[in-house]
Amino acid sequence: MVKAIVGANWGDEGKGKITDMLAADSDIVIRFQGGANAGHTIINEYGKFALHLLPSGSFNKNVTNMIGNGVALDIPELIKEINDVTAKGVPKPNIVVSERAQVLLPYHRLFDQYEEERLSDRQFGSTKSGIAPFFSDKFSKIGFQVWELFEPERLKEKIKNVLEVKNLLLEHVYHKPLIDADELFNTMMEYAEMIKPYVIDSVTFIHNAVKEGKNILLEGQLGSLKDPDFGIYPFTTSSSTLAGYGAVGAGIPPYEIKEIITVVKAYSSAVGAGAFVSEIFGEEADELRRRGGDGGEFGATTGRPRRMGWFDCVASRYGCRVQGTTQVAFTVLDVLGYLDEIPVCVGYEVDGEVIRDFPTTAKLDKAKPVLKVLPGWKSDIRGIKKYEDLPENCRKYIEFVEKELEVPIKIVSNGPSKEDIILK
Repeated sequence: MVKAIVGANWGDEGKGKITDMLAADSDIVIRFQGGANAGHTIINEYGKFALHLLPSGSFNKNVTNMIGNGVALDIPELIKEINDVTAKGVPKPNIVVSERAQVLLPYHRLFDQYEEERLSDRQFGSTKSGIAPFFSDKFSKIGFQVWELFEPERLKEKIKNVLEVKNLLLEHVYHKPLIDADELFNTMMEYAEMIKPYVIDSVTFIHNAVKEGKNILLEGQLGSLKDPDFGIYPFTTSSSTLAGYGAVGAGIPPYEIKEIITVVKAYSSAVGAGAFVSEIFGEEADELRRRGGDGGEFGATTGRPRRMGWFDCVASRYGCRVQGTTQVAFTVLDVLGYLDEIPVCVGYEVDGEVIRDFPTTAKLDKAKPVLKVLPGWKSDIRGIKKYEDLPENCRKYIEFVEKELEVPIKIVSNGPSKEDIILK
């Protein structure tokens, strides 16, 4: 059985916790896209962890955790994460890496930084993790797959060809120091040593796992609204955040993906630039940010304060649609317990007309939120294990959202640890 766990919104929906919970019933957990540019926060008996590349099944000793071919593989970052979790007493995770995954290189980070500097006030709010330059190289066919690290003679030749273009850009566009071919080759040889113990033929591995009926969990990063096709383009990430891409990024037949669990947050938050219709500001936003997530709403990778907003029915319904959602996990509901009334965005007003379907970027930039106010429940719901034990107004809030999403909410998260879960 293959399930995918993905986000409906801008990312930061709490996917790590849900993956950690569902990993207990999985044989294999696969990261299928993205890189170290976003993080999944997980709280368990070992402590609190912000994972960036490690799949969220890494705390379960029975799980094989795979870095799929669709991932931007930052090798030193992966090794650092493995060392960090084991240093905190976690048994060493069982990690395998697809030989077809592409390698993120130091110059990808540099180009990311230089381009944001060049754009100045027009920048995209990049995490400067090298993701856009990395995917740009991948699709320009001047990237390096993992297997190439073990073919030194071919590698030397390819580095020479790639640097011809890179150094022209550095010299004439960015006016920065050039990349030395020998230095880059030596770095890549170090990467080869680091990653060697983990590399597998992922196509054969997945084929056999599916044939044997293994339980496979596909783990996505960020959410629908950061997808380069269906998100708030160009303020998106550079790899597809959709469950459908799991088939490509992990090498799984598309018809094998049976469940798509989409994680939806009980309010909205976003990192980076781009339209955010239900955004709130000032003290109202500060209060929600302070109470939100675990220890506040700050990026797991950047540490920067997230932009805050009320729940957005238009964006979330669209986010579930493009994912092909079969069920919703509704997270951080406990955070809203301090509010007398809870505003919810139920439509967008664009040029005097109210719309319920999520539009493209130009209309999105002009959209104003149409808010409906629901009564709060004014109590702490952490520790509640049964749906019927939730306060009436809390259940009404969930049921209102469920109706708007047009997909069943089956998991409700009412606290930071993986035990804080209500199955509806």
